[in-house]
Amino acid sequence: MSAQTTRTAVVLAAGLGTRLRPLSNQVPKPLFPIANRPLLGIILEQLIASGFRRLAINTHHRADDLRDFVESHRPAGVEVVVSYEPEILGTGGGLRQLAGFLGDKPFLVINGDIITDLNLARAYRRHRPEALATMILHDYPRFNNVWLDPAANPAAFGGARPSHCLAAPLAFTGIQVVSPRIFALMSSGVYVDIINIYRQAIASGGMVAGAVEQGFFWRDIGTPQDYLEIHRLLLAGRVPGLAPLFPNLSDPCVSPGAVLEEGVCCAGGVTVGPGGRVGRGAHLKNTVIWAGTIIAPQVRLEDCLVGQGVRVRESARGRCFSS
Repeated sequence: MSAQTTRTAVVLAAGLGTRLRPLSNQVPKPLFPIANRPLLGIILEQLIASGFRRLAINTHHRADDLRDFVESHRPAGVEVVVSYEPEILGTGGGLRQLAGFLGDKPFLVINGDIITDLNLARAYRRHRPEALATMILHDYPRFNNVWLDPAANPAAFGGARPSHCLAAPLAFTGIQVVSPRIFALMSSGVYVDIINIYRQAIASGGMVAGAVEQGFFWRDIGTPQDYLEIHRLLLAGRVPGLAPLFPNLSDPCVSPGAVLEEGVCCAGGVTVGPGGRVGRGAHLKNTVIWAGTIIAPQVRLEDCLVGQGVRVRESARGRCFSS
């Protein structure tokens, strides 16, 4: 295999998922199911389809769950390493720990809590060799905090508009291509925020490039509301770019082995995981139910997340249930 096709990528999967507690106490965020598929499995499939054959995943919170998933879903012909961090090392420190694996060529980095149909091979090709990193940017008003200089490269992150930045800020997608030269700017074995490294590099005259993408789907699963919205859009057929990853998807999305008893009404945006059971006459709307959950008869749930193995006996709206 040529050097051109032996692409390397890192999935950042060590985060604590604090905004998704208590569910993230039970399942690490990269393993949250999306229409009954673990998110990490989706990301790995996309990377492999985009030509990446060397993959690394950093872990910390519920690391054993992530390691076990990788071991049981290890694809043939692809090198996959799991890098455990006993103390969380941050978005830069986690990469520094992987320096020996990552080698001397630019590598793609993707956050393990996003779902997107962005062309990752194209994102990799947009890297500018002279840059310390190339950040993939887009217009997403909720997260627009990257200020661009007149050459459309990142100049500042957050805060007030710098005087030389004339354009409106954009958002970082959590996808970037990083040069291994960055490791010279990091100490080993300590927490490092990669954005702070970029700030220091820019201040000293270094270059961090920006590559703006448009017309693609992107969401993070940072909050329960975000997670439910992803399902609502996906099940409504509004994300055609992800359709190949979810063949025969329907609403409700009911996993094999799950049971919906007589008279259950699903009013849109409903997913039921493996081994789930929804009792007679229950009414579900915009609700995601994980594996092994039992919903009592006549219960009404709307805008709810139900974690693994929970028994729900009362109706609710906008609630997270966790064992």
